[in-house]
Amino acid sequence: MPPLSSVLLVDDDPTTNYLNKLLLTRMDVAQQVLVAENGEQALRTLDQLCTAPANPTCPRLILLDMNMPVLNGLAFLEAYVQMPLAQQRAIVIVMLTTSLHAHDLARVQQLPIAGFLNKPLTREKVTGLLQQHFAQ
Repeated sequence: MPPLSSVLLVDDDPTTNYLNKLLLTRMDVAQQVLVAENGEQALRTLDQLCTAPANPTCPRLILLDMNMPVLNGLAFLEAYVQMPLAQQRAIVIVMLTTSLHAHDLARVQQLPIAGFLNKPLTREKVTGLLQQHFAQ
């Protein structure tokens, strides 16, 4: 499978971002791995990179943490669904979290996510995710 054009990691923990970016880079998952430290930064990144049609730097995959300051994963998703549909095209969003409370799980299932992965991100989890959502 050829690498994705771009992946966006959204997590407030710099160590987690570093390790996840290292893993994705070593696996040659994407030509570019972007990082946002909260949902607000992630929305700005999408706004900058995904407004032009077929922009190759627009992330194809977003790995989204749930618990973050400024704008958490749930608030990000709620804002994301308000974005123009052109910006939502073909972006797979996966929640990457340590735990999810039952009431958050119910709310998140109403929003456009492709699934959940428990931290830490591993080679096996990434491979499964790519096969499920990007295999041709």
